[in-house]
Amino acid sequence: MSDQQAKLNEQEMKAYRVQGLTCTNCAAIFENNVKELPGVQEAKVNFGASKVYVQGNTTIEELEKAGAFENLKIRDEKEQRVEREPFWKQKENIKVYLSAILLVISWYLGKQFGEEHIFPTIGYAASILIGGYSLFVKGLKNLSRLNFDMNTLMTIAIIGAAIIGEWGEGATVVILFAISEALERYSMDKARQSIESLMDIAPKEALIRRGNEEMMIHVDDIQVGDIMVVKPGQKLAMDGVVVKGTSTLNQAAITGESVPVTKTINDEVFAGTLNEEGLLEVKVTKRVEDTTLSKIIHLVEEAQAERAPSQAFVDKFAKYYTPAIVILALLIAVVPPLFGGDWSQWIYQGLAVLVVGCPCALVVSTPVAVVTAIGNAAKNGVLIKGGIHLEEAGHLKAIAFDKTGTLTKGVPVVTDIVTSDGNDNELMTIAAAIEKGSQHPLASAIIRKAEEKGLNFNGVSIEEFQSITGKGVKAKVNNEMYYVGSPALFEELHGSIVSDKKQNITEMQTQGKTVMVLGTEKEILLLIAVADEMRESSKEVISKLNNIGIETVMLTGDNQRTAAAIGKQVGVSEIKADLLPEDKLNFIKELRGKHKNVGMVGDGVNDAPALAASTVGVAMGGAGTDTALETADIALMSDDLSRLPYTIKLSRKALAIIKQNITFSLAIKLVALLLVMPGWLTLWIAIFADMGATLLVTLNSLRLLKVKE
Repeated sequence: MSDQQAKLNEQEMKAYRVQGLTCTNCAAIFENNVKELPGVQEAKVNFGASKVYVQGNTTIEELEKAGAFENLKIRDEKEQRVEREPFWKQKENIKVYLSAILLVISWYLGKQFGEEHIFPTIGYAASILIGGYSLFVKGLKNLSRLNFDMNTLMTIAIIGAAIIGEWGEGATVVILFAISEALERYSMDKARQSIESLMDIAPKEALIRRGNEEMMIHVDDIQVGDIMVVKPGQKLAMDGVVVKGTSTLNQAAITGESVPVTKTINDEVFAGTLNEEGLLEVKVTKRVEDTTLSKIIHLVEEAQAERAPSQAFVDKFAKYYTPAIVILALLIAVVPPLFGGDWSQWIYQGLAVLVVGCPCALVVSTPVAVVTAIGNAAKNGVLIKGGIHLEEAGHLKAIAFDKTGTLTKGVPVVTDIVTSDGNDNELMTIAAAIEKGSQHPLASAIIRKAEEKGLNFNGVSIEEFQSITGKGVKAKVNNEMYYVGSPALFEELHGSIVSDKKQNITEMQTQGKTVMVLGTEKEILLLIAVADEMRESSKEVISKLNNIGIETVMLTGDNQRTAAAIGKQVGVSEIKADLLPEDKLNFIKELRGKHKNVGMVGDGVNDAPALAASTVGVAMGGAGTDTALETADIALMSDDLSRLPYTIKLSRKALAIIKQNITFSLAIKLVALLLVMPGWLTLWIAIFADMGATLLVTLNSLRLLKVKE
């Protein structure tokens, strides 16, 4: 399929929100049911974000029919979130209460009249039917298709228990199963709350001025170019550019930074940010579905649908594990009686093995952790674009930083101007006139300095301008050829640099400044030292990373001396200087050879190749640049490195929790299965082992909501 075709299909897919999805297995069944609906060509369920994408014609009623087996509720993606009933009031939990009451009454009757009496048996049977009705419908359907999932295993176990006269245990299993499913629903909803809360950040209406009229308009009807009036204390509903007013905006919702930022005319502002003190008029620049906040929500939802490597392993494992458990249970039920064992005792043991063998805890062990971690990160201004990147970030051993714009502010400033005969204004005018044609970031520093000094460099006529790759530029001014570039360029031109100039250059480079030289083919006329200011957070971030055992490397195109001065100031463990963009790429490959897991942090524009070559590419300032959001695996929404140690901490914690979950799920199964040997495994223990494991695994994953900086 061509890219064009794929795009077309993507656009035709309509999204709906799904309420009530609790397990990956149910999501797969729901997806298949939707695919079979008349008029539907394709369907895709995103379990993490709880959404279904449908291509073709269908209605919400039809979709709810397809999800009736789990009592799923469907609503249009754009619809406001409906307030959920409190957990204890939910309809699906009422049958659990009824079933439990019947169980207690039957137990009491059993004590009065004896367990074999008809009254307790009827009570238990009613309890089983009320509590397990929907379970049996699913289980028997699956059994007819030879699809052995959890519902099938539980159905066989409960019906088997009733057949061999263990009515009380059958009823207890039904209730414990129903309770655990309800709790699982509750914890899964909790894990998804991070995204739901992101959706509520931006208002659904805004005050728009059209002509002389001001009116409240729903965000779907706001056009690009509309003027949005934002009063103090209000949140912005759309992205745009300030056209009137000055105020401070709290951008925590987008960037995770709690310190308000001052915004004035021509500054970019984002939907979901809070206007603190002044009245702002904002010209809308993006439609509601294209705002930065919408992009974040979309990317987070996509990320949660991505399978993490450990999830892929678990799914594969469960595929073989479930049939193996069914065969094992059958052998336990049939083989010992053939050699003189008691049929009802061994059938009971076989049923208990079926229950304990449910792979539920195992299957849910990874997705809940991934959904929770990615949701938490998004609320803290970090976009992690998938479970795989979350896990990879937890494995990182080394992180390379692009110097300019990442460790430094990326705005170079002229600090020194050195001439031998005091005509610095005249020479600065020539330098600025030549550099006007250059795209190099250092050129802008020279131009800014010339403007500050009030020099008229625009009037100077330039001829034969030519760029000398990686070294500088040359041009003719008043019929004389001038060169502006690095000291290396003049060493090539002149063979060597005069010793007093050489000393000047070395001195300035040792202070961490980059030296640019203006001269002719015969002599050096002017030295200009330029420095890039260090970000306040850089030193602290590097120190935190070094403390947690991550090797930090600084990559820069600067010369060795300048790089060493800055590297020392910031505290990185290694410095690589004089690098062209392709050298950065090669160095990342080299570093991967040494460490295997290497991160790269850049501003996402000129670092794209290196970001792509690293195991985890981290882009800074994602809120303003689409490139950063597109090319990186992780985007720090603020233009601030301080989120990086938090991201590593969260990823490592997620990895640890996933490992704990998988180990615990398998260990508890193993222990329960060993109880079969002496015949100690009861249905009670089996269901507690299975449900207890599922709940503990889910609750363990929810600890990721608590990870803070």
